[in-house]
Amino acid sequence: MVPVPIKGAGTNADPNRVGPMPDTDANASLSEKLTALLAVPVVLFFRLFEIPFRAVQRVGGIKAMPYVFLLPNLAFFGVFVVLPLFINFAFSLSGGTNIFLSDRVYTGTEQYEFLFDCANYLDPQTCREDRFWKAIFNTATFVFIQVTCLVILSLVTALILNRKIRARGFFRAVFFFPVLLSPVVVALIWKWILLRDGILNAFLVSIGLDRILFFVSPEWAMFWAIFVSIWSHMGFYMLILLAGLQAIPPDLYEAAEMDGTSPERVFWKITLPLLWPNMLVVVVLALIKGVQIFDEVFVLTGGGPGTATQFIVQYIYTTGFASRVQNFGLASAASVVLGVVLFALTVAQLAATRRKDDV
Repeated sequence: MVPVPIKGAGTNADPNRVGPMPDTDANASLSEKLTALLAVPVVLFFRLFEIPFRAVQRVGGIKAMPYVFLLPNLAFFGVFVVLPLFINFAFSLSGGTNIFLSDRVYTGTEQYEFLFDCANYLDPQTCREDRFWKAIFNTATFVFIQVTCLVILSLVTALILNRKIRARGFFRAVFFFPVLLSPVVVALIWKWILLRDGILNAFLVSIGLDRILFFVSPEWAMFWAIFVSIWSHMGFYMLILLAGLQAIPPDLYEAAEMDGTSPERVFWKITLPLLWPNMLVVVVLALIKGVQIFDEVFVLTGGGPGTATQFIVQYIYTTGFASRVQNFGLASAASVVLGVVLFALTVAQLAATRRKDDV
């Protein structure tokens, strides 16, 4: 018995299929109707949304449209960045403990004069606000040692991980992983390791050595503040230098190898000059980050022992918010001084970036 094709099934109908065909046209029609129904509010929203944009385009032309799209971000930036800067500067010109500007007393540059009133700027003890200058010296010491070690270690690590070694991708991920952690988490991890009954002291006791009170000695506290900062940020700067190394044309190394050039000469004559724009960016970024150090050290040492690891940002925080008498004017003046330093470093970063693009 030969199966008879169903009438109306079309040329694509299966001749071996017996029985009625599904009503696919009806399902497709229902789906299209549902899609059109759901699209109505979306289309209506976009039609209403484009009315003001068409009006702006008719008045200002197509050149005005980028500013329209930037306007929300500019408004956000103005309200939460620019306006607080002016308010902070106004606070630095006032005195008293009141929080509202209308209730504060205008003192002019008195707060700045108080900060910079020193008989010898190299000796914080001769300054009226010795805590401010102690924080400046601590910050300068931290930045000099931390940035120097950070740049060198990042460069060495990038050079090693740029070679064809086994499990290179794994080691790159390992060195970059601390960058993904929160600074507070990093500080808590190392604090648990360095406590009197922490992991490191437990290891020292297990091999017959005495416990070391790392957070009681100023030298040890500064050392671990620098070490933890390097450990947590090195991966980011290593990545920048690694990108610079991979951008160097390999033909230069092949030509140097054919000429019998020593590896040391290749590094000083080829690698370092071509990597210098990246190095400059890394140095400036590390300087800015080092000057702004606060959260990691605050959780790790609390600025102690005493003021041995109290840096400039913590001084501003303590003076304005954490002290018994909250001196908003003095804290604002110190933050303006810090802002000037950061602005200079930012200008240096922009200049370094522009030079890198020119190269």
